[in-house]
Amino acid sequence: MARVQVTCPHQSGLIYAVPGDRSWVCSDELRPAHAMAGFFRELIALKDPRVESLMQQWGLYYRSLPLEAEAGGGAADPGRR
Repeated sequence: MARVQVTCPHQSGLIYAVPGDRSWVCSDELRPAHAMAGFFRELIALKDPRVESLMQQWGLYYRSLPLEAEAGGGAADPGRR
């Protein structure tokens, strides 16, 4: 289990990242990043106006970035020319 503490003078909480159906693939060290990126990617994909409004009210935005292999940083695809 990994815990990410989010604390400021106005609010305080813990986000727990544990192996789940979609987060078990990463090491313990990378699980929080994997779980949060996947969660936010799927949350915004819902295109729920309530979620969008709530994220805007809190000033939270999420944008998926290409993985290293997709951005040309990985091994070349042998079937591609």
